[in-house]
Amino acid sequence: MTKMENVTGNTRFEKDKDWWRGAVIYQIYPRSYQDSNGDGIGDLGGIVQRLPYIASLGVDAIWISPFFTSPMKDFGYDVSDYCDVDPMFGTLADFDAVISTAHGLGIKVMIDLVLSHTSDQHPWFQQSKADKTNDKADWYVWADPQPDGTPPNNWLSIFGGSAWQWHGEREQYYMHNFLVSQPDLNFWAPQVQDALLDVARFWLKRGVDGFRLDTINFYMHDKELRSNPALPPEKRNATIAPSVNPYNHQEHLYSKNQPENLDFLRKLRAVMEPFNAAAVGEVGDAQRGLEIMGEYTAGDDLMQMCYAFEFLSGAKPNAAMFADVMTRVDESAADGWACWAYSNHDVVRHATRWDLSDNAKATFATLIMCLRGSACIYQGEELGLSEADVAFEDLQDPYGIEFWPKFKGRDGCRTPMAWEASNSNAGFSDAAKTWLPVSPDHMQKSVAQQEADPDALLHHYRRAIAFRRAHPALAKGAHDGVKHDGDVVYFTRKDGDETIFCAFNLSDTAATLAMPAGNWSTIGQDLGSTDVANDTTLHLEPWQPHFAVAV
Repeated sequence: MTKMENVTGNTRFEKDKDWWRGAVIYQIYPRSYQDSNGDGIGDLGGIVQRLPYIASLGVDAIWISPFFTSPMKDFGYDVSDYCDVDPMFGTLADFDAVISTAHGLGIKVMIDLVLSHTSDQHPWFQQSKADKTNDKADWYVWADPQPDGTPPNNWLSIFGGSAWQWHGEREQYYMHNFLVSQPDLNFWAPQVQDALLDVARFWLKRGVDGFRLDTINFYMHDKELRSNPALPPEKRNATIAPSVNPYNHQEHLYSKNQPENLDFLRKLRAVMEPFNAAAVGEVGDAQRGLEIMGEYTAGDDLMQMCYAFEFLSGAKPNAAMFADVMTRVDESAADGWACWAYSNHDVVRHATRWDLSDNAKATFATLIMCLRGSACIYQGEELGLSEADVAFEDLQDPYGIEFWPKFKGRDGCRTPMAWEASNSNAGFSDAAKTWLPVSPDHMQKSVAQQEADPDALLHHYRRAIAFRRAHPALAKGAHDGVKHDGDVVYFTRKDGDETIFCAFNLSDTAATLAMPAGNWSTIGQDLGSTDVANDTTLHLEPWQPHFAVAV
């Protein structure tokens, strides 16, 4: 196997160009994974410490949420230096240790690039805001007020209120899709695009294997600054805070989703190609998400994957929903590739969101490993962790503080990882106080306790991931369309000479399903699959899957 050198002089393994296709990616929220220096906050050294555990899961890659220099008003999604590590998380040398350790364990490293906006503390913004004539005057989205002094248009911030903030020095408004302290970069300026492509090069040369691209469809805005139309109430289906946030009252035709964004994505893909790096783009759009996924992942010159939100919603998915979503993907993104997730750092953990039994957690875990696309696991998901109950006085998330109590924010899914039950901080930290409190409920589902229990969900996740890796049809293969019969969702995956039939009973009652014609041999017994009683009818117990390979 040949080696390639990165900028630090460390070797990293050469990657199959399509390593991302069907990959299982483990998301790490670094603040909450492992504290290595006793300050109550997780860090890069803690990730290094826990990488052997991650390797034991059998995943292909990790995605690390932002660790760049930041004032932390949005916990790292407000970047003030794209090319350095915030001291809270360590140093560039610590990041190099993450890369070398992960690669030594056969794990690829993806990092969360936040390109649509920066912190208002970034030197670029500090210069841009000074006047209208400096070298970076047009690096952010500035606009004159309307004649009555009001903002240029009706665009709204995701965090509430107008997306425009008045700035006295320039006597103009600047745009911020998120917090006031997160001004949006102006992608219409070629120098901005070049600077951000240089950021990507910096991390690729350090050895990263790819990027998770935050809010990928927010990069470009309408050059004419046209106001968004209203969105009818029946179409307000946003994943986060759909009822309390006025952002969900608009159809965001002009503040994001601009066709010119594709030109920048092609430039970014060209930068990534020599490194065999891959990107998964987060498409933040409740109405057009799958359509945009199809646009952004079509062909070989755009993004490899887009992060899908369909199973991050509050509605517990049933067989009909899985069939509908996958059918719409086939229609909108037949040539593209989705990256599926049930939980992440922005939504209520799915064990709570869908009120899942232990059997249901296991079956959903197995199902996501069999869908066409790649799969993302959020830290603690493999333990079946529920949403933590965080008191108002302990809240850190500005989103939750703004919309409390109807929407409690994202802190409940961001509490520290539970490694053991014997420590007051569950093995996460030796500090007297952690940045968010450890959930007492999580301690009873800690890694140490589940390692000792052969029937624990943790071991089921390992078996499901191993099953996917053992069968190329499940990781990379095509499917014949996802269908459902009552509460049973079923489909066939095929790659080369391997054809696998998959069926899942997503209910609390037994079900039957007619087997497809052909000669089949049962596989996946360690995941609950059992032999078919006869050649034509499959009997499934509640929450039971079945797998068969064509012979």
